Amino acid sequence: MLQKQKNRKNDFKSRKSRLWPVLRFLGILFVLAIIGCALTLLLLLKDLPRPEKFTESEIPQSTKIYDRDNKIMLYEIAGDEKRTFVPLSQISPLIQQAVVAAEDQNFYRHQGVDLKAVVRAILYDFKIKQAAQGASTISQQLIRNYFLTSNKTLKRKTREAVLTLELERRYSKEQILEWYLNLVPFGSNIYGVETASQTFFEQPAAALSLAQAAALAALVKSPSALWPYNPKGQEKLIARQGYVLEQMLKQSLITKEECEQAKQEKLDFKPISHPIKAPHFVMFVRDYLYKKYGEGFLAAAGLKITTTLDINLQTIAEKEIQNYSKNLPNYNAFNAGLVALEPKTGEILVMVGSKDYFGQSFPANCSPGVNCKFDPQVNVAISPRQPGSAFKPIVYATAFEMGYSPKTILQDTFTEFNPNCPSDGSAEKDKYGLDCYHPRNYDGLFKGAISVKSALAQSRNVPAVKTLKFVGVNNALEKAKEMGITTLTETERYGLALVLGGGEVKLLELSAAYSVFARDGLKTALNFILEIKDSKGNVLERAKTAPLRILSSQTSRQINDILSDNTARAPMFGANSPLYLPDYADEVAVKTGTTQNNKDAWTIGYTPNIVVGTWVGNNNNTSMTQPSAMVSSPLWRNFMLRILPQLPRDPLSR
Repeated sequence: MLQKQKNRKNDFKSRKSRLWPVLRFLGILFVLAIIGCALTLLLLLKDLPRPEKFTESEIPQSTKIYDRDNKIMLYEIAGDEKRTFVPLSQISPLIQQAVVAAEDQNFYRHQGVDLKAVVRAILYDFKIKQAAQGASTISQQLIRNYFLTSNKTLKRKTREAVLTLELERRYSKEQILEWYLNLVPFGSNIYGVETASQTFFEQPAAALSLAQAAALAALVKSPSALWPYNPKGQEKLIARQGYVLEQMLKQSLITKEECEQAKQEKLDFKPISHPIKAPHFVMFVRDYLYKKYGEGFLAAAGLKITTTLDINLQTIAEKEIQNYSKNLPNYNAFNAGLVALEPKTGEILVMVGSKDYFGQSFPANCSPGVNCKFDPQVNVAISPRQPGSAFKPIVYATAFEMGYSPKTILQDTFTEFNPNCPSDGSAEKDKYGLDCYHPRNYDGLFKGAISVKSALAQSRNVPAVKTLKFVGVNNALEKAKEMGITTLTETERYGLALVLGGGEVKLLELSAAYSVFARDGLKTALNFILEIKDSKGNVLERAKTAPLRILSSQTSRQINDILSDNTARAPMFGANSPLYLPDYADEVAVKTGTTQNNKDAWTIGYTPNIVVGTWVGNNNNTSMTQPSAMVSSPLWRNFMLRILPQLPRDPLSR
């Protein structure tokens, strides 16, 4: 018996001695496994982004350009993501409920990760031997959309779970839902419910109907497969919309009657367009913004640009040009432009840079920028062109500042201005090879002794050249610069022909120069932006309207008196020309300009409350068959008669 007990003890010791190495090995293996898992986890979580980034950085938003009343969006500067961020309070509760019902019914109960759904997804993935089943909560989708990728890998899912738990610990459900609804993609480059609502239904997210809200919530699942502008996609979207409505009904978020009504509501998906209103003006503003802020910054900064554009006046101008341009080919003219300014503030109210920004170049097969009579996207309002006699008021104003008066007598007689040429005008070059210069009046006649007032009112050329000779070209150029002309930089090129439009200017700048007359000699710098705000409402830029005296009040009033006197103008233009507006005779002053061979036709007129400049011609400088009084002045007149009843009535200072 004792021997048997001894043998059993020996067997136990023997088994124990054999088992111990195995247990020690398993223990070491377990420790190594723990260390390996820890290292793997650390590796998976390496460089893990912080949830604080939501509050520390800006969510990309497109920059929007508005009219002066902030009612009409003229243009949107967007990158890969077109988005308008809005707080949860400006998002309809219907879309909030619909998204939760469709995407994450336990959203308000879980802590970020729905464990049952995760287990179910893992088992399904193992079953089919690939990562396919999804179980992401709204919080997980938010983390994935903002920080991670959509790749279904162990590393991404681990990082997603950790970040989601931390997100839920730090922020409220309402804050998480707000971020989600502003970040979620809806297809193409449409991000966030506000942009989606505006794009698909042309209304803000706060005004969505139940049917519209359910449709947007349905679209979240797969924007490409459910794209509403694809017939098959729209069919699938409507089916998914029905599912969303049923889920809302099951959760008692809506009634049976509301569910059925929403299913019956016909969804009107608006055509997706890339709207641009007042295109030449918008491109003018955009170029300024690009230079100051940079294109990349604007595409993501969410700036709100309030411009000076009056959308009502702009629309009137566009329609007037469109209608008027139908008859322009009769004059061999194929393009037109118009600008309107507020003289007291320098604000650009209207800018139409061609008869049709979206039109086709003419003639067919011409080369834009080379030989086209009509270049649709070239902005003639800011393209240097010779102004003809429209430049004369600047020269005469300079002369008034230097001692001339409207009563000063000038000699309207044939004159050779190059002393080295024969006085009878028989030569074209002097002995040094320089041009002789003996300008003619438009009517080919000479009036003899004539007052400055009559000379300017009737746009006589020879007296104007003599006035410039008295003033001096450099003095006239300096005054033009003070009045806002920036293009006359080649001083040696112009000579006395400057007064007849021998130097190129911009319609916008020449019209702004006339605003000095309208404002009694004061100049306010051009303004085309009233205000720029960042995405948080902070003002980055605001218009400045500090006036600067350029001309004396007396000089301005003398110019006003001359340019508004229809009787003084009549010997050249007739008593009932397009320049004469009988109902506004005491309020309107105007001047025309026609360049050599009728290549450009200008009309610039003003009241104390608005300056309007029109141009008619061809982009390639082809001659027209008629001068400005016949070509551009009727367009100016038509526009003025449309808008003057809408403006305050104030007489010009004389």
